[in-house]
Amino acid sequence: MDINELKKNYIEIYNANIKREGADKLLEYLMSEQSDFFTAPASTKFHGSHEGGLLEHSLNVYYCLKDYLARERTRNVYKMNYSEESIALCALLHDICKTNFYTVEYRNAKNAAGEWEKVPYYAINDTLPYGHGEKSVYMISGYMRLTREEAFAIRYHMGFSGIEDKNSIGRAFEMFPLAFALSVADMEATYYLE
Repeated sequence: MDINELKKNYIEIYNANIKREGADKLLEYLMSEQSDFFTAPASTKFHGSHEGGLLEHSLNVYYCLKDYLARERTRNVYKMNYSEESIALCALLHDICKTNFYTVEYRNAKNAAGEWEKVPYYAINDTLPYGHGEKSVYMISGYMRLTREEAFAIRYHMGFSGIEDKNSIGRAFEMFPLAFALSVADMEATYYLE
């Protein structure tokens, strides 16, 4: 799917599910000239390290989270029942912190003929060094209110692969099951789809 189709899909899911006050303003920002959300990579050299990688990753996480939460065991045994709005909001916006985070720079590398040439690569240019998950929570909160569980889910979506205190992550997962579910969806999208 090309970037325009992915963008259209993202906007449709966003508008169909995220209705709270300020959601329209946040989407307006994401679509504006001040934001590169729809064209940004998801990382410098790992998953989604291409134009539109962040958009693709956000959609992948959405579908993975929907699938995880639809499992009979998840719903009936773990009692994970979340609104379509919470699911869409957490998945589609969990990595909003990567908006305007990467730049394209150039370095010298040898081509197939053994000649040196300038090649582009993504580099980090963090103008708001506020962490990862917490930065996404901060950015979203500037437009709309999050529930406590949504905020913790987004904050701890990196799970145990992040740099946070492992005891805090475990405690957040115990207290806020959506945090665990979003972490699972993020890992599944990252390691199996991208």
